[in-house]
Amino acid sequence: MEFTTLANGLQMPKLGYGVFQIDDDTTERTVAQALDAGYRLIDTAQAYFNERGVGAGIKDSGVARARISSS
Repeated sequence: MEFTTLANGLQMPKLGYGVFQIDDDTTERTVAQALDAGYRLIDTAQAYFNERGVGAGIKDSGVARARISSS
């Protein structure tokens, strides 16, 4: 995974997985799969109404939350 350094010094992955217009159940499965495949940026927003699925997918993946960026 390639990263870019932001103006504040934090690093952010250059490639992310988006969850716009995906229902909670599908989001849970696909977020876990994306993290398993190496993604470390989940493009999500409260307005997508699938926060439960994103959180469950992160938990299911076993990847530490601190290692995942969100936008």
